[in-house]
Amino acid sequence: MVEMNREILDQIISNALDEDCGIGDLTTESIVPPDLIAQGEFLAKEDLVLAGWPVAVHTFQRICPVISAEATFVDGDSVQRGSVVGRVGGPVAKLLTGERVALNFLQRLSGIATQTRKYVNAVSGTRAVILDTRKTTPGLRVLEKYAVRVGGGKNHRFGLYDGVLIKENHITAAGGVREAIRRARSRVDHLKKIEVEVTNLQELNEALDAKAEIILLDNMTVRQVEAAVDQVDGRALLEASGGIHLENVREYALTGIDFISVGALTHSPRAVDISLKISL
Repeated sequence: MVEMNREILDQIISNALDEDCGIGDLTTESIVPPDLIAQGEFLAKEDLVLAGWPVAVHTFQRICPVISAEATFVDGDSVQRGSVVGRVGGPVAKLLTGERVALNFLQRLSGIATQTRKYVNAVSGTRAVILDTRKTTPGLRVLEKYAVRVGGGKNHRFGLYDGVLIKENHITAAGGVREAIRRARSRVDHLKKIEVEVTNLQELNEALDAKAEIILLDNMTVRQVEAAVDQVDGRALLEASGGIHLENVREYALTGIDFISVGALTHSPRAVDISLKISL
């Protein structure tokens, strides 16, 4: 699995299995003989972009290391409805115990990748780059941002620790855009870029005067973004965010904006429909 810290992945999967299994799988342990062996097929029940197959496999292998896996697609592939995504084989009891957690990861991450791919395709041919946000499921940010990359998008900052983004409440606390930028620049490493959120063209001018490297245009209309792009004229990178969806994202992209961040990629994706069918 590319760009994935194994220790973090192990912890996420362990937490999910502990939550679901608790003291044991009462149903499976009472019905299924421990030595019964079978194979399971993951079936795509709709068109999707696959993301999370290695996570699903690792989930099963955390339960039982002898479980085997065969991939018919890799993360990032477009999968058509009716296709077999991959197969797993091993003790039936262990496959059933891991089924729901593995599917939860696979369906959610593929849902994020599928949605991201739609946004990326919608802005194709423009300079705009689709970004995610920090609006992620607590504890799953690493996986969800991975799924965005699989779908063709790029990651915004991972947390509060790896980038400066001055938002409305920071500006209020500092007493204005210029002062907020000045304070940040006086404390932050010179190699870090400073991004500031603005809501109108007056604040945009203040951000430019204070030499912010990136300016986030918050909840602006397409016409306002066009005016901002003209006004900035390459003096800073521009990001548009808020009120942007699949139906209007291309309009925003055609303004010449550099980045478009979309919280919906991770805060409200629809899980795709994938099933696991066991056969003896």
